[in-house]
Amino acid sequence: MYQGNPTAVSADQISRFIPVWDQLKKNEQELLIGSSIRQTVREGAILHEGIGECEGLFCVLSGQLRAYVLSPEGKEITIYRLLEGDMCLFSASCMFSGAALDISVAVEKGGSLLTIPSAVYKKIMNESSVLSNFTNQLMAERFSDVMWLLEQILWKSLDRRLASFLLEESRIDHTDSLTITHEKIADHLGTAREVITRMLKYLQSEKLIQLFRGRIDIKDEAGLEKLAG
Repeated sequence: MYQGNPTAVSADQISRFIPVWDQLKKNEQELLIGSSIRQTVREGAILHEGIGECEGLFCVLSGQLRAYVLSPEGKEITIYRLLEGDMCLFSASCMFSGAALDISVAVEKGGSLLTIPSAVYKKIMNESSVLSNFTNQLMAERFSDVMWLLEQILWKSLDRRLASFLLEESRIDHTDSLTITHEKIADHLGTAREVITRMLKYLQSEKLIQLFRGRIDIKDEAGLEKLAG
């Protein structure tokens, strides 16, 4: 799962993920610092896999994580990405009564990860209304992401979802030239590679993108935005 040996965590590193840090008691801050670890993660590693695991809260210092679910047919569907500065709660869903979800978390881009043990975070959360309120708000935002995804799948056609995905990728990577395979796009959107290939060829025929081996160039961002709705 991880690469390299775990290292100690500083107050500056952990406080960036907890906006209410200054409102916590000193002993609570010390407990979080002393129990958390920092480790290097490699691209492609699976950090959390479904219900039953409760590794802790993943905080992204650098790199990029992907939270996803598996369809009954075994297709992956991306729920959301975790970028630098984001915290993943679903990897510690055991802290929340009735909130266990069959969600997996993988490393999309290698980097550095800070992990807060579930038991420690839950202990402080139960004693601190400030941390509890912050955590509940963050959990509500994540559930909102899940509901948004469900809405997209139920009501939005694949060409519009694909256009939205390409625009999102472009903005995350700050480039109009995307290095990504058709298979990987299919995994994100929960469909077959062949379907994605046909749809990309359609977008190319509309002069919205240009296809290359292992690369997609966005040629008409405004056109993609119009298609995405």
